[in-house]
Amino acid sequence: MTAPLTPPHQPSPNNDDPWQSPPPAPYYVPGAKGGGADLRTDLRDAAVVLAAVAIAGVALGLLWLWLAPRVPLISNGKAVFLKDTEGEEAVGADGTFVLLALAFGAVSAAAVFWLRRRGGIALVAALALGGLLGSLLAWGIGEWFGPMDDVVAHARAVGEGVTFDAPLELKATGAVLAWPVAAMVVHLALTALFGPRDPEPEWPTGYGPGPGGPA
Repeated sequence: MTAPLTPPHQPSPNNDDPWQSPPPAPYYVPGAKGGGADLRTDLRDAAVVLAAVAIAGVALGLLWLWLAPRVPLISNGKAVFLKDTEGEEAVGADGTFVLLALAFGAVSAAAVFWLRRRGGIALVAALALGGLLGSLLAWGIGEWFGPMDDVVAHARAVGEGVTFDAPLELKATGAVLAWPVAAMVVHLALTALFGPRDPEPEWPTGYGPGPGGPA
């Protein structure tokens, strides 16, 4: 009579070990299903967003031209002076541009998020670059269609003692960053609050008594 090779209380090698480490959670990469097709879709959407946001700069420029306060000048026939030396119209023009640019940044980010909730680095970069290009376009439109740049010629044209508007200028050049910064912040906030979530990993079930007895 020979001894059994395996003790009766020893679990079979095929049984699951209830104390073994669970398998690692699956690594989830958003948009990784389609591979190259998804990449092309992201780049195409980013190009459309870039163009649309940049073209919206025309509206920003026209609104700035319409709403920005004017700086009144007057000439005595020899020199040109500020009519109101204590006026804040020049600062008001910069402030108007910044407020409008912030509003355009928030609206453009909300519109892009509503149309395409998945987000992505390409989309945020397109929003930022489009906002910068739109701000530069608005700056150029406001100065181009505003009062003439040649103050001396303008003073001679209107005559002595007649009030006329100074050229519309954006003295704080950093204001062109208001649109892209607002667009990135709003889009990232919306994505964090309402964007899709990664699926929860499925942990293995099997903790409990096995076929050979209690664990």
